[in-house]
Amino acid sequence: MSALTRIRSIDLLRGAVMVLMAIDHVRVYSGIPAGGPDPAVFFTRWVTHFCVSGFVFFAGTSAYLYGQKLGDRGALSRFLLARGLWLVILELTVLRIFWAFNLRLTEFMLAGVIWMLGWCMVLLAVIIRLPFRAIWVAGLVVMAVHPVFGLVPAGWTWWNFLYPVSEDAPLGINVLYVLVPWIGVMMAGYGFGALLRMEPGRRDRLCWWIGGVAIGLFFVIGTIVASLHRDGGQPYFVRLLGQQKYPPSQLYLLMTLGPLIVLTPYAERARGWFAEVLSVFGRAPLFYYILHILVIHSAALLVNFIRVGDSLQGHYRTAPFCGLPEGLRWHLPLLYGVFFVVEVLLYFACRWYGRYKAGHPEKRWLRYL
Repeated sequence: MSALTRIRSIDLLRGAVMVLMAIDHVRVYSGIPAGGPDPAVFFTRWVTHFCVSGFVFFAGTSAYLYGQKLGDRGALSRFLLARGLWLVILELTVLRIFWAFNLRLTEFMLAGVIWMLGWCMVLLAVIIRLPFRAIWVAGLVVMAVHPVFGLVPAGWTWWNFLYPVSEDAPLGINVLYVLVPWIGVMMAGYGFGALLRMEPGRRDRLCWWIGGVAIGLFFVIGTIVASLHRDGGQPYFVRLLGQQKYPPSQLYLLMTLGPLIVLTPYAERARGWFAEVLSVFGRAPLFYYILHILVIHSAALLVNFIRVGDSLQGHYRTAPFCGLPEGLRWHLPLLYGVFFVVEVLLYFACRWYGRYKAGHPEKRWLRYL
């Protein structure tokens, strides 16, 4: 199997989860709550749960494949270190401003998904020095037993960067994504890269088996848990699918990673215009992420002004920790309409960037964007 084919499948799946991610971020600015018993609202939120799991898992896979291309573990380690620190800087500066359009950085600071990805890459830069099997096995162990990281004393405020033990904001930074268990997901994704190098028939069987077992475990264990916890009278589908995301529970990881692994063989074979659209997004993940926050926030201000004569920017000064009063919230058709327009704009921007990057291999800095 060629390197091009392997990368194509990851690009397509990564592009798919990025599109889903945009739905959730439009939802943030629309003021619609994250979930609830209403099926339409619940599944609008639920489908986006695959985003961060896919983003982190395939970041590990891409790191492995890039390391195979380099043929030098030291070079890969240096790349991961530099890229990881670059992501952390972006999160605290450019992305923080795009999220909130609030230049007073001391007023609100966010440790979001890009922060988490950056520090996980920094950790992975060291971890890849370990034997390969130890990396992915340790990743699975971290994913399975990560609640033990929450047993430290609540007074260890700085520990909230690794795992939540209190509601404090260490150093004034609001931690949305902790490093554990996501570093375990990235390590497991790194191991998944070796699976993609196998003969196609064996690769497909392993993907179906691993992903199928994960899905099966989710349904068996999730059904038992949902049956035992009926407090609040929530519908069964909410109790089963409404798994904890911050930090992600083991069931959340099984629910989201299982289907992504099962779909990998089909992504290898996917052709057609829609697959190409997703691949365009997937080949420019960081460019897409940075731009989509700016475009969605700007679109929200415009939509609000058209609807009520006010941009309502004051409600977004701490985005994504924000919300609109009930009377100002959008309805779901408007949310999806804005999402569609945003994706069309992002497609043309990402296609231009992809062509520019491919046409300028001498610009080494483009590897970091």
